[in-house]
Amino acid sequence: MSMRRVVVTGAGMICALGHNTSEAWNAVCAGRSGIGRIDSVDVSQLRFHNGAQVRDYDSRKHFEPNREDLLDPFAQYAIIAAREALRDSGIQLTPAIREKTAIVTGSCLGGQSTQDAQFIELYRRDQGRVHPLTIPRTMANAAASQIAMEFGTLGPAYTISTACSSANHAIGQAFWMVREGIADLAIAGGSEAPFSLGLLKAWEALRVVSPDTCRPFSKDRRGLILGEGGAMLILEPLEIAKARGATIYAEIVGFGMSSDAHHITQPSIEGPVRAMSAALRDAGLAPEQIGYINAHGTGTPTNDPIETRAIRKLFGPHANRLAVSSTKSLHGHALGAAGALEAVCTVLALLKGLLPPTVNFTAQDPECDLDVVPNFARPAQIECALSNSFAFGGLNAVLAFRAHTNGPY
Repeated sequence: MSMRRVVVTGAGMICALGHNTSEAWNAVCAGRSGIGRIDSVDVSQLRFHNGAQVRDYDSRKHFEPNREDLLDPFAQYAIIAAREALRDSGIQLTPAIREKTAIVTGSCLGGQSTQDAQFIELYRRDQGRVHPLTIPRTMANAAASQIAMEFGTLGPAYTISTACSSANHAIGQAFWMVREGIADLAIAGGSEAPFSLGLLKAWEALRVVSPDTCRPFSKDRRGLILGEGGAMLILEPLEIAKARGATIYAEIVGFGMSSDAHHITQPSIEGPVRAMSAALRDAGLAPEQIGYINAHGTGTPTNDPIETRAIRKLFGPHANRLAVSSTKSLHGHALGAAGALEAVCTVLALLKGLLPPTVNFTAQDPECDLDVVPNFARPAQIECALSNSFAFGGLNAVLAFRAHTNGPY
């Protein structure tokens, strides 16, 4: 079978920027960050108090009580995003399509807040027992399984856990399955709900979380800001999408991955270069065709100069013509969901002709000497874009997208 072209025809998103894709994209366009004080957890005993939290969230608006009881927030966010993405795509799930639909989700933590709450019952309150649904709530594949059950899809369904690269690995593998004919439709993305005291304490111990906000590539950056939420893309073959008159966000054209084999928390230059090169090679693109990179851009002192040097090493003089922004400055670092939130931002940037800004930017760092689209979104017609995810443990995953120019708009 010849390899099929694959397009994005639906997007769903819930994060600190909004409860759906349009709310979140409007915040991106306005450069309005979702970072603020965490109020879902008592943060008084933490050294940092800010996060990118899903505000004003009421699970009862989305789930019946008996279903909600089965779902940790990370799985709720995944289902909400998948519902929106599928609705947005306009696909009717016939029995034949259900047979050939893949679901690939990413999550770094799974049901962390459920686990934390049950440990409190067991160890602090000495209850001697935990909630009977603890295992189905905490398992990292809960999101993929619950999405499959909700929509009755019968094709491959699984979860990838590669820390901050989880969602990019998920989307990339789903793309390959659709391209190769293993699936005719894929729901792919990631979700995360890291706001539990035990996990926040663990991040505090790493000393990489900013005490105020996330300032990627800025000289005075002080670390990352954790975020939560979920995002999903609908992927399908171009010919099928065109035949049904679907609105096409963008074409997904390449996926590359690599391992640093270097250090459990410190990034390297070579690993990201290999992953970006692999994505370009998979897509059949020359470096000069890339106009925008949605950077990993965590805002830590170490990550941003390393990513800058990796981009400069691969792109050479063309790096001076690239726009490179980090939307983590807006929606926080949502760990296993980060790549999915960023993929939605990237395909919307291609569709709408507007580059997301790196907000909270104050001062140029000579070690991060790229055009980081500081503070304000910028109109630009971009042919192709990369979206980077580089995880702890040196696991890198990069997606390549192309603007779709002959759609119905």
